[in-house]
Parts: sequence; C-alpha cells; structure tokens
Amino acid sequence: MEKQEFERQLSAVREEIDRIDKQLLPLFLERMNCSEKVAEIKQQAGIPVLNAKREQEILDRVREEAGGYGGSAAALYSAIMAVSRARQHQMLVGGGELRRLEQTADRSMKQSDVRAVCQGVPGAYSHRAALRFFEAPELVFRSTWKEVFETVKSGEADFGVLPVENSAAGSVSAVYDLILRYRFYIVGAVGIKVEHCLAACRGNADIKTVISHPQGLSQCSDYIEQHGLSTVEYSNTAAAAKFVAQERPDGTAAICSEEAAEEYGLIVLKKGIQNAANNKTRFVIISQKPVLPEDADKISLCFSLPHITGSLYNVLERFAIHGLNLTKIESRPIPGSNFEYDFYLDFSGNIHTPDTLDLICALHDELPRFSFLGNYREA
Repeated sequence: MEKQEFERQLSAVREEIDRIDKQLLPLFLERMNCSEKVAEIKQQAGIPVLNAKREQEILDRVREEAGGYGGSAAALYSAIMAVSRARQHQMLVGGGELRRLEQTADRSMKQSDVRAVCQGVPGAYSHRAALRFFEAPELVFRSTWKEVFETVKSGEADFGVLPVENSAAGSVSAVYDLILRYRFYIVGAVGIKVEHCLAACRGNADIKTVISHPQGLSQCSDYIEQHGLSTVEYSNTAAAAKFVAQERPDGTAAICSEEAAEEYGLIVLKKGIQNAANNKTRFVIISQKPVLPEDADKISLCFSLPHITGSLYNVLERFAIHGLNLTKIESRPIPGSNFEYDFYLDFSGNIHTPDTLDLICALHDELPRFSFLGNYREA
C-alpha cells in the first residue's frame, strides 16, 4: 500500500473516532449531571455515597455485554463511577473528622525542648537522624522499635524516630507493622546516608565473624561473602558496636557507622563496606499529635480492602484521576485475620489543597480501617 493511501485511510478512521468522541462527551456530562442529582437525594435521605453492590452489578453486566472487550469496558465504567463518586463526595462534604483535623492541626513543629526516642544506643543511625531533624533534642534510647512506640504512647517522649526503608535492602517491614498497629501520625521524614564500616577492638584483626542488625548485614552482603565471614544478628548496628567493645569476642567485628565505632572506642578496619555507594535510609518521625505544615508535600495513609476483583485498582485509579503521584505502597497482613491485608500508601500532595482533601475524605468515608497518617516534608 502506498504511503499516501495509508494516510488517507488512517485519516478517515480518525475522523470517525472524532465523531464518536463528540457523542461520548455530552453523554458523559449528562451522566455526571445525574450523579449530582443522586448526591442531592442521598443527602436528604442520609444514604452513603458508595453502593458497592450496585456498582458490582453494573460492572458484571458491562463485562458480559461487551464480549471480548469485557475487561476493558469494565475498567472504563469503573473509572466513570469513581469520578461520579468523587463528585458526590465533594457535594456532600464528607469526611467531617478529617476536615476538622485539617483546620485545627498545628502548622509547625516545635524545635525547642523536644523529647525524642530512638531505637538502639548512642551512635545509631536513628541517633544521627534525630540530630539531623531536630535542633537540640533531649534523647532517650530503647531496645526495640515497639518500645519506641510505647514511649511515645506513654507521653515520655513527644516524638519517635524510626527507619522505614533503605535504598539497598528495601522496606523495614516490622516498623510498617507497628505504624499500622499504633496509627500514630507521621510528622516528618529524613534521609540519612548510610556508610558502614568494619570495626573491632584493638589487636583483634583476624576477623571471622561480623555482628550487626539484619539490615546492616544485608546491606554489606557482598563484602561478607567475599571474605567468607559468618554473621550474627543484633538489635541495632550501634548496639552491636557496643557489644563488641564490652565483650571483646575473639575474631568478631561489628558492622556499624564510624560514629558508633568512635563512640565505643573501636578501631575501624575497613570503611565503606556497604554494597551500594549511594546507600540511604529513610527515617520517619512519629507523634500522637498531628502537624500539617502549609508547604507539606507528602501524604501517608492506610486502609484495608475487600477481597473482590479490582478493589486495589479501583482505589489507585482515584489518585491517577486527581493527578497525584504514588511514591510508596506496602501491604501487611492484618493480625488475626485470614489472608487479609492493610495497605500503607505514600503519595505526593498537600492536604490543604481542596481536591486532595476531597479525595482523602472520600476514601475515609468508603474504605475499612482507614487512617490518615500525616502530611509532612522530608528534611
């Protein structure tokens, strides 16, 4: 086929598509008008926006009637219904609790007389994160991440500092489990460059075993394998350094930061032994009280979903419709449940923006186990 003939045929088909699209748009607007009328009726009758049973019936019918395009047609109708629900939520001004929170929460965090709690001991990476985030915090240390949450819960500390993910080793799943269990607010985040070293007591150079936190061991796995070292897991990288300094086990070194080695009087045998040169750990700051800065740019929330086809997709498409960029999604099993999960989500946005607030409020009203976890900036 000659190029000219090809272009003529393509142009004809495109004209047909344009004609169909011109018919679709008025129908879409007509449908949205009906959705607004539905919202008015639901408001008068006190009926919730989401009618999952009716939506599923529509999707099943469309999927059947569309034949070979059933899945695509269902996806199209799902998006249309999501837009319709969003408009109804907007008209009904739902999520009253969240709207009050957005209005009343502090816009800035105090930096003086701050009491913060970290997991581990002085010299830990969480210690460095706390000093990076706060000006001059009063710090206490706890042995476990759970104890960090309990210390904040009891009021002994205003803020907790916790690692949530590493650029090389991935998510710290145990911390996400605790975030979903306690549902405290995330009021800040800070990224810390991680540079591990091999540190031992003076005169103990024939190293056969290394001791560190599992994440530290994972992040230095190449060096460990190359040198044929055995590993021992410990609660914290700095705590491992403290143990080696106090117990002086033969042939054993700690994998920790240079600060931790210096803190506990160890000799650095080798610097920069992590797998990735650009190794970074992200820490979050938790609090029982929300802080919602005007210039916040990251939102965290969590929710669960029913076990039906497309339930996660239907939620995620709502963010796409609003032009919001998802930066993190994590699923964790709900304790005591039978293969049911909570989802943790980070996305770029500001709760003080009306469209974003409307979306969060709509999700708050629709989704089980929903919690707004915070809106913050990363230091």
